[in-house]
Amino acid sequence: MLYDIGLKITYKYPRAAAAGRHCLRLLPADLPGEQRLIAGNLSITPRPEERIEKKDFFENAVTDVAYRKSHKEIAFAIQARVERTAEALDLDISPPLTGLRDEITGLHSVSPASPVHFLGPSPRVALEPIFSDYARKVVSADMTAISAVVALGLALHEDMRFDADATTVDTLPADAFRKRHGVCQDFSHIMIACLRCIGIPAGYVSGYLRTIPPKGKPRLEGADAMHAWIRAWCGIEIGWIEYDPTNAVRAGLDHIVVARARDYSDIAPIKGVMRTSGGQTSEQLVDVIPLEKV
Repeated sequence: MLYDIGLKITYKYPRAAAAGRHCLRLLPADLPGEQRLIAGNLSITPRPEERIEKKDFFENAVTDVAYRKSHKEIAFAIQARVERTAEALDLDISPPLTGLRDEITGLHSVSPASPVHFLGPSPRVALEPIFSDYARKVVSADMTAISAVVALGLALHEDMRFDADATTVDTLPADAFRKRHGVCQDFSHIMIACLRCIGIPAGYVSGYLRTIPPKGKPRLEGADAMHAWIRAWCGIEIGWIEYDPTNAVRAGLDHIVVARARDYSDIAPIKGVMRTSGGQTSEQLVDVIPLEKV
């Protein structure tokens, strides 16, 4: 599936920032066998005094920028063409949870994709009893790893309600879970915690989601979204699968990957510091436009 992706995020400050440094993960990833970045450009206004392109530990593309001059507004914009090729497979040859534990024990790799990095707590995901108790009510020990992932995803989708006003980017997963309200970040962190509590390595995926307008209605420009979902390691034969708990589906051709890591803190789309005072306002516009293959 081919897509043209456009994004513009604008920040405005009531008082000029004297300096700033930002870490950006916004361009779609180039993932052999899964997703091909045909062309992509990240533009930044005003132009920063410093710009460095690099990879983080988990092999995600990162752009570091720094400002040393006064500015009252920053705009980050991307234009990209992406081919998404990987679809979720229906075949389940993953081991039962007891067998998954044995397979993990036999692994000795600490490469970025190794499941050993995704079993314990991480900065945004604490393995609290509220998660283990819930997961053990949903999942039985004789389930395969994939069936456990799907069962947890369906249960969370049933028990939680999407509510854009219920949480903020800093809300703890346990607090969102107690309220049973949240956004895609909350759904994903909660599912990651539940999976890790029952021994399934799980991580966080950031990206873009193609949205389909109601029947008979036009697609609204800028109305698509940045999104988050999870990935889970389901054994040596299967490896990693991706699941979207917000929508209760296996991630597929409509999910365009930007970055993968342990949780949001590893791969926030924009992270930074500024020398200023007062608050800020922001605006975000996203377009995910499907194209016919040439």
